[in-house]
Amino acid sequence: MTFFCRTFSRPEPVETPALAKDCPTVYCAAMTIWNRLGELTASMASGARAGIAAIVEAVKTAYAGDPELRRRVAFSVAMIALSAKMAKSDGVVSQNEIHAFHEIFHVPREEARNVTRLYDIAKADTAGFEAYAHQMAGLCGSGHRNCAMLEDILDGLFHIAKADGVVHEREVGFLRRVAEIFGIEELHFEAILARHASGAADPYKVLGVARGEPFATIKARYRKLVSENHPDRLIARGVPPEFVEIATARVAAINAAFEVIERRFKPA
Repeated sequence: MTFFCRTFSRPEPVETPALAKDCPTVYCAAMTIWNRLGELTASMASGARAGIAAIVEAVKTAYAGDPELRRRVAFSVAMIALSAKMAKSDGVVSQNEIHAFHEIFHVPREEARNVTRLYDIAKADTAGFEAYAHQMAGLCGSGHRNCAMLEDILDGLFHIAKADGVVHEREVGFLRRVAEIFGIEELHFEAILARHASGAADPYKVLGVARGEPFATIKARYRKLVSENHPDRLIARGVPPEFVEIATARVAAINAAFEVIERRFKPA
């Protein structure tokens, strides 16, 4: 099965003195990431046997001198590998899930084969998803609990999981276990789950606050979440530009949750 079948349309040229005249910033960044990822997968003749563990080590070694590029490649590897494992646990890959993946990543046409290869390696690898989650935590994580980049990965996986209209029970179990391995606390996981759950979200869970908290505490938490999820911060963490759309939806859910709570505190 070819999961990554959509193509990437090159943007129109944008004049910018810091770059080649026919290479917009976002396009160049995407090409750099996918070219590098393609080089990794293409160079690993034994990749199907070695599995993702060897690719993880290759990323660590190849980009040790370029932390920013390493973060971006690492994020891409983590999302592709764990998407494959989630699909395997669920047993089916829907067209909606494929579309959702491409809302996170715009894969250049010439690199689609290498991305598919990485996806297939992950799906065929005998290592279980828990081993993958540990590898990805080591590749992308800061070593601290509630690492923001690992939360970004989990949020991306939720975005794919809910593409068919609902996050299924098996997918929630998969994502909950991944969150545990990532060192994401239960309160944080429940907040992510609440944002992506079908139906009306519990605003207190979305903000990660307890019912009965003083309004000042809730407001401070809200402001902190909005600041942490500013698009500039996500780009600095190494997520692809396309992910900003998901971050925008995240902030919208946070704003909506706060507005519901705020109305409850206002006098009738």
